Amino acid sequence: MTLEDLVRLRRARDRMDRDYAEPLDVPALARDALMSPGHFSRSFRAAFGETPYSYLMTRRIERAKALLRRGDLTVTEVCFAVGCTSLGSFSSRFTELVGESPSSYRARRHDEGAAIPACIAKIHTRPVRNGPERTGHEATGQD
Repeated sequence: MTLEDLVRLRRARDRMDRDYAEPLDVPALARDALMSPGHFSRSFRAAFGETPYSYLMTRRIERAKALLRRGDLTVTEVCFAVGCTSLGSFSSRFTELVGESPSSYRARRHDEGAAIPACIAKIHTRPVRNGPERTGHEATGQD
């Protein structure tokens, strides 16, 4: 993979971070990266360790968790607010990544982390796809 390819892949990843609620698909992201969809998907996975779809869904679930913690939106409203078009798929993916359903996540108290700065809370509440969730020193990289 060339440096130019990596720059294009980072731009596509940045677009997913920024426009997660928009209808994004691999062909559109690949066009932006000036790659074929297959090459884009393989290169993205090689560079970032997960497929473009998995990365995008993790971003969407991460944002959904924040919206559900607020408690002023229904699960359905949150589903559509983060760019998902199927409540069933959203709920399944949320449960897979978070370990509980969106409705049970929304219903429980979230004030235990209220005093933690958002930048730190984001590290500890990020949905984990590959392997067990990291905690404590593992999550921060400190010894």
